[in-house]
Amino acid sequence: MLIGELSERTGASRRSIRHYEQQGLLTARRTSKGWREYDEQAVHRVLNVRELLRAGLVVDDIRHVAPCLDMKTAEFLACDRPLAGSVEMYQRRLAQVDAQAAELSRYRAELAARLARLRATTADTDDFAESLRSNA
Repeated sequence: MLIGELSERTGASRRSIRHYEQQGLLTARRTSKGWREYDEQAVHRVLNVRELLRAGLVVDDIRHVAPCLDMKTAEFLACDRPLAGSVEMYQRRLAQVDAQAAELSRYRAELAARLARLRATTADTDDFAESLRSNA
């Protein structure tokens, strides 16, 4: 299949597909006209790469699981052939996600506290204005 069909079937842009190829995550044959041509496994590979990117991994991380990328999603999740260092890579990424989640939790708490203070101030002002109107 050509890059356009691969793009349609995976939802990945042509630019992303070319990037995956440049990074060594995907290979293509060239037609006599120089067009990229992909096999059926490329669909699984691109879908898996996209899923890993959405999960917070980067291209260098994804190389650790390259032997599993051609598998269908269910098989990919159960793949027991990752390269050495995969466990450590996942642990590093998980620690980063945990740190980001803690930071977001702190931001959320601060925003909620500020909003509560603003609402309390607004409620006090509204109550005071209402009492002035009712006493007039």
